[in-house]
Amino acid sequence: MMDTVEKKEIEAKAPSVPSTTPHPQPAASPAPPTSGGEVDADGEAEERERQARELKSGLHPLKHKFVFWYTRRTPGVRSQTSYEENIKKIIEFSTVEGFWVCYCHLARPSTLPSPTDLHLFKEGIRPLWEDSANCNGGKWIIRFKKVVSGRFWEDLVLALIGDQLDYGENICGAVLSIRFNEDILSVWNRNASDHQAVMALRDSIKRHLKLPPSYVMEYKPHDASLRDNSSYRNTWLRG
Repeated sequence: MMDTVEKKEIEAKAPSVPSTTPHPQPAASPAPPTSGGEVDADGEAEERERQARELKSGLHPLKHKFVFWYTRRTPGVRSQTSYEENIKKIIEFSTVEGFWVCYCHLARPSTLPSPTDLHLFKEGIRPLWEDSANCNGGKWIIRFKKVVSGRFWEDLVLALIGDQLDYGENICGAVLSIRFNEDILSVWNRNASDHQAVMALRDSIKRHLKLPPSYVMEYKPHDASLRDNSSYRNTWLRG
């Protein structure tokens, strides 16, 4: 979550929202990609041009453009074709103002049917294990009681769009999975073999979500998910 100084910097021009809701910090010019990043020079130039346009318009650009996706899962065995057909793009945004406009109109997690997935990914990355940005990566998984999942999901969304998590260029997106007895948050990263980046992301998630010590985080590479056709079973426990 942001401190008071960061919040005040963007509240002047951000859309009016309840005072109890934190605001994400607009990003400055893009930082060079870390070892886990795959951002090319053309992509960086396009991002800089986008941010310059938005700043000129009096908006607060985010470091990355994001897309919300929605999946209403159907019973049965998952196949790539059936899963892709169920993924629906909701809306994209690239500024603080654009985020709040769409986020305030999204259904709250507590009102979503089970099983449902809500995805937030950087533009150009589909929420699929097979996507080129995801196929060599994996995800950190946290299971929550349904009464608290909405708050943790919002905190995670704000940390993600505000580029507050460590090794941010190695992050692809996040997913909220609504299930019958629990809700599951997952953060996807590009490179499952980069142990330093994977463990730094775990620690950063714990820190920003202020997770109690009783919460156990699990990690699973996407190639393992492809092999056993499961998102959340047979995970690697990492504490």
